[in-house]
Amino acid sequence: MVGTPFGITTAGAGEGVGSGVGLTALLVAAARAIETHRHDSLATDGYAEHFVRAAPACADWPVRPQQVPGGEANPLWGRFARYFGLRTRILDRFLLRAARTGGVRQVVLLGAGLDTRAFRLDWPPGCTVFEIDRERVLAFKHGVLDGLSAAPRTTRVPVPMDLRADWAAALLAAGFDPAVPSAWLAEGLLFYLPATAETALVDTVDRLAAPGSALAYEVKLDEDLWAYRHAPLYTSTTRQTGIDLLTLFVTEPRPDSAGRLVGRGWSTTVRTPFDFSRRLGRGPLPEPDDPLAGNRWVFADKPRR
Repeated sequence: MVGTPFGITTAGAGEGVGSGVGLTALLVAAARAIETHRHDSLATDGYAEHFVRAAPACADWPVRPQQVPGGEANPLWGRFARYFGLRTRILDRFLLRAARTGGVRQVVLLGAGLDTRAFRLDWPPGCTVFEIDRERVLAFKHGVLDGLSAAPRTTRVPVPMDLRADWAAALLAAGFDPAVPSAWLAEGLLFYLPATAETALVDTVDRLAAPGSALAYEVKLDEDLWAYRHAPLYTSTTRQTGIDLLTLFVTEPRPDSAGRLVGRGWSTTVRTPFDFSRRLGRGPLPEPDDPLAGNRWVFADKPRR
């Protein structure tokens, strides 16, 4: 095992999308596929279902609403999938707003997984999307997209690097310019990192982000995630996919990354997913014994000097 700047190891760093945390990328892809075909879709991703069908581990997962057992009442493919659709919509808008009105031309996807934003969003001219993830995850994505003859809508630069290694050096070597503004996204990532790793990642983004940059990420506030061990959302996910999310999440208390950014001059806004569900008139709303109640989406801006 190899030591890293985050103080953890790269054991298992070579795993692809077929197991462990990598399998959750396929879970999200299936959710996006289902969302794409809803009559009241929150977000569309025409590539998502192809990832699901290309991976033997999830070949029998649904990719259409009519394939979901129990329909909207299914805790996983109904409510949880709709959560991922909502998250996709809001974070799509965050990145496009940074590019269209904030003048940002560099976008960094941390733990990009099976993200297809470089292929499906209408980017302004001159944008570059950097996708950082493990080599095997990116290779799987490339294989599927190449098979579809998919073409990115903007410059796309894959950065095959484990985020537990020196990804900042790899990003700079790939052409990222820390002297100009950038937009950063850590979608569904920090749940799987120790608190020290989250802090190191936020510090690195702060160091590389020029004034005028923006950052969005997702966190959980709950200190005791195991209190939700028997919540339908988690038990349904385990039963229908074999993914026990609570064994993948790092359940130690989380750092106050939003406060850390404020202390370094950033302005931050913290929202619940339910804020956006109510605003849009669709999406998940609070339920009893709800694991989503602790989820927060953080939006941060580094002011121009």
